[in-house]
Amino acid sequence: MSGLAISFADIEAAAGRLKGWAAETPLIESPALNDRLGLRVLIKPETLQRVGAFKFRGAFNRLAQLTPEERTRGVVAFSSGNHAQGVALAARLLGMPALIVMPADAPRVKVEATKGYGAEVRVYDRLTESREQIAAAIAQERGAVIVPAFDDPHIIAGQGTAGLEMVRQAEALGAALDVVVTPCGGGGLLAGVATAVKALSPRTALIGAEPAGYDDTLRSLQAGERQPLTPRARTLCDALESPCPGELTFPILLRHVAGMAVVTDTEVAAAVRFAATTLKLVAEPGGAAGLAALLAGKVDTFGGRTVGLVLSGGNIDPDLLARILRDEI
Repeated sequence: MSGLAISFADIEAAAGRLKGWAAETPLIESPALNDRLGLRVLIKPETLQRVGAFKFRGAFNRLAQLTPEERTRGVVAFSSGNHAQGVALAARLLGMPALIVMPADAPRVKVEATKGYGAEVRVYDRLTESREQIAAAIAQERGAVIVPAFDDPHIIAGQGTAGLEMVRQAEALGAALDVVVTPCGGGGLLAGVATAVKALSPRTALIGAEPAGYDDTLRSLQAGERQPLTPRARTLCDALESPCPGELTFPILLRHVAGMAVVTDTEVAAAVRFAATTLKLVAEPGGAAGLAALLAGKVDTFGGRTVGLVLSGGNIDPDLLARILRDEI
């Protein structure tokens, strides 16, 4: 893994730190989904993870490695919601203060949960203010450590534990994964999962799913270098609204990812409905991006029949979920 931000050993070390703190989410199967797709889909529901998303893995792995002095000064993060909650809960469990910079239009359920875990929240206007500048100023003032959402080796390694668990759980079921599909924003989850999966099952193909209008990872992989984009509109997938892959995540994606699927809001809403009504799982739009890609026939399985799918988060605003279930979106 020379030249890349993390190694498989980093993910194994992260798994050791997370033991007893993070949930080892199950690998589940839906005959209805299998029948619809003509595939065997093994679902990793990180919707059942602490804080309702995979983000707790990376946040805890990062914060657990802070020195006693750093813990006293606390941490600062910026996030639309799931990373915010992960950092907030990890900070509470490890006994340190946390401040999260969140957009004013973040889903209310995510803002309230972040505050509920004990973090201080600083709201900003995403159109007129820079969350990075705000976080940097607060960190400098307090001597706090900034905890990035994805572009940090400890964060990536923590997220990779989901892939580590997935492959080993599939092996326990007697299954070999032909393809693994995961949502992709800045690339922390996909990079971590890809590193773990490729180490344990080199033949497995990795596919990312990102929302239309935010297909920066697809464009970057096609170009062979990071391609920032200027979003022209919002997407239902608020958790995936990253305009560019990370400096650390992109080289990993370039080495390991076989393809990207781009999904529309309509396809994502259909996946959220399917998750709720058929899988009996609550998934937020960004968390259901991989499922949306599968349901829309946008995933190349390269002739394989067994697919691992990460449902990455379930923190959806109740009003939005109700509208989706009523087929209003």
